[in-house]
Amino acid sequence: MNDIFFNVNLADVINREFTQIVRKYADDFHQVSNWLLVWVLNPVEHLLQATPPIVLLAVLGALAWFGCRRIGTTAALVALTYVIGCLGLWDKLISTVSIMLVSVVVTAVIGLPMGIAMAKSAMLRRILNPILDMMQTLPSFVYLIPVLMLFGLGRVPAIFATTVYALPPLMRLTELGLRQLPDDVLEASQAFGATPLQQLISVELPLALPSIMAGLNQAVMMSLAMVVIASMIGARGLGEDVLSSINNLDMGQGIQAGLAIVILAVVFDRITQSYGRSRRQRLLASGANSLRKSKLTSAVSEEQREAKA
Repeated sequence: MNDIFFNVNLADVINREFTQIVRKYADDFHQVSNWLLVWVLNPVEHLLQATPPIVLLAVLGALAWFGCRRIGTTAALVALTYVIGCLGLWDKLISTVSIMLVSVVVTAVIGLPMGIAMAKSAMLRRILNPILDMMQTLPSFVYLIPVLMLFGLGRVPAIFATTVYALPPLMRLTELGLRQLPDDVLEASQAFGATPLQQLISVELPLALPSIMAGLNQAVMMSLAMVVIASMIGARGLGEDVLSSINNLDMGQGIQAGLAIVILAVVFDRITQSYGRSRRQRLLASGANSLRKSKLTSAVSEEQREAKA
């Protein structure tokens, strides 16, 4: 039965070629890793660690308030983050957030321009779509193998593995949001003499902001999904506790760290979603609130006039 198959061994070819890449460019990759560690990741983590928790909670509350404009939601998100500190996981939370923030920034720096380029070029779309399909379907553990060979153990390889995992949804949703813009709006901006760059910055990106923010939201969620996996290659944080609980069969520690990750995911999900609402939706919401207030005021005034009469 097996005689009908040709003998094709991709593993030996891939190993041979990738080993050549590692031998040739290993020093360059380690220089990039050291630069990112010394000048980006360590300063971010040290800044977050040096900031008092009450200040970080206040900043989180301000971000939530400016996004959703709801006191109840803001208080709930701040209270949930406070619970992580009550569980004794604040330092682990800071380590996880620092890795996640740097990963999301790197993802945005790469993903947003690539998504814009895909929206503008059909040929680039045809080339990159199969690659993005492979990146989204390839098991996340597979990302760790080349990253370990190129960068070694530590937090920096965790950042690159997370970036590769979180990049496709941001690129796809950015490209989708820009391609689905109404033609009449684009034609109107061109009629008023806008250059392609002016049209992109002033018209297309603001209109596509909900879709772009949805892509950023997915990038944040997928970055958090890599927290536990990244702990296998030396990344500290909440994922380290989950991995330790698996090795030691410590159910309590695992549930506690998992609950902290869930809370962190909920907080970042709600905040990024709130900023994804378009300006028009916010204006409509504020206009509806103003209309309800005016109706209530007029009703009270009418009752007062009837009482006086």
